[in-house]
Amino acid sequence: MHDGPINIEIRRKAGCLDVPLPQYMSDHAAGMDLCAACTDDVILEPGQIRLIPCGFYMALPVGYEAQVRPRSGLALKHGLVVPNSPGTIDADYRGEVCVILGNIGGEQYIVRRGMRIAQLVIAPVTRASIKEVDVLSDTPRGIGGFGHTGV
Repeated sequence: MHDGPINIEIRRKAGCLDVPLPQYMSDHAAGMDLCAACTDDVILEPGQIRLIPCGFYMALPVGYEAQVRPRSGLALKHGLVVPNSPGTIDADYRGEVCVILGNIGGEQYIVRRGMRIAQLVIAPVTRASIKEVDVLSDTPRGIGGFGHTGV
């Protein structure tokens, strides 16, 4: 386990000096808030999904990923979700950070520049090696599927 904060290099997109960079909003927050860097207001109708730019690029250290997740208040109050949650940003990605934002609520929602729209959680990555076998070990659960152990 890493003992202290890791360093993430961030470069702002041209014209986005007014958009806050990701930041933790409390001392023990797991995620940093991401802000919208849309040029114009983005209208999200019920059932609509849009890509919202965040106005920066980043370089994660090898061995880490960034997970994009919904903000709970926006999800509860307005039905705003991150449909691919958690969205994964890999350590070798260098494009602009964006959020896929969906509206599952019943009313239109307007995303404005600088608005906090999602969270960014930095997490270590464990990579696996795949070993093909002819037989898997038995377990008490076996092939029992969805809901098989109870509701």
